[in-house]
Amino acid sequence: MKKILIILSEWGYWGEELIGPLEMFDKAGYEVTFATPNGKRPVALPPSMDPDYIDPPLGRSVTSPEVAAKVKEIDQSPRLNYPLNIAEILPEMPYFSSPSLIRDLEAYYAQVAKVEREYLTQYDALLIVGGSGPIVDLANNQRIHDIILSFYRMNKPIGAECYGVTCLAFARELENRKSLIWGKHVTGHCKEYDYHDGTGFMGTDFNMGPPPYPLEYILRDATGPEGSYIGNFGKETSVIVDYPFITGRSTPDSYLTGEKMVEVLENGLERYGW
Repeated sequence: MKKILIILSEWGYWGEELIGPLEMFDKAGYEVTFATPNGKRPVALPPSMDPDYIDPPLGRSVTSPEVAAKVKEIDQSPRLNYPLNIAEILPEMPYFSSPSLIRDLEAYYAQVAKVEREYLTQYDALLIVGGSGPIVDLANNQRIHDIILSFYRMNKPIGAECYGVTCLAFARELENRKSLIWGKHVTGHCKEYDYHDGTGFMGTDFNMGPPPYPLEYILRDATGPEGSYIGNFGKETSVIVDYPFITGRSTPDSYLTGEKMVEVLENGLERYGW
């Protein structure tokens, strides 16, 4: 039985971006473990459970009544209770103002290696679920980056959806600070799909307005001249496989993202969509 580690934000995930891959993993008979940055139970963003919610850039609903019902079901079920607490599993990198910096860094790297060797090796693939929440607690989270780097070193599949793809762009070794997706082909939330207003989060009454950064621009820069951002704007779906990365553009790509992750694990798929 293959095991999948799924990371979710504590500030709101988009329902279908969990449900799509999760259904594919369940169908394949995989064992799934959920994790959040501080061990808090993840919750779905309300618009992702509302089939009458009109996505502003697309001018239509992106959530079917069937998917809305599935998201409500898992959001109210005990399945997401007690996720792994990533902050308890992985250490925090020391500040460089530490009076014992060298010793502290040695201890930090040793602990990361131990977690990789004794814990993360049990998983066959990693998935980072999208939504607005990852903007807050996943994108620039050093512990999330360390998990991504570990899966990359182990040459295991790494999936990410929508704003979860930002984590891949920012994950990089301190030694050279070069993005892991440099030279790779990826997709993610394209500029045309960005909100003008209404970027919100769970647990706070805060409307950020538009997203704080255009993900497409970050991905174009992070992939470099030999890689590529592929938005497939105007096409119904956009999922790119450039092993070890499997990236999904947005909500409509969720099921296909899960399907391709299963193909990567079962059939050795290394390239798709480009």
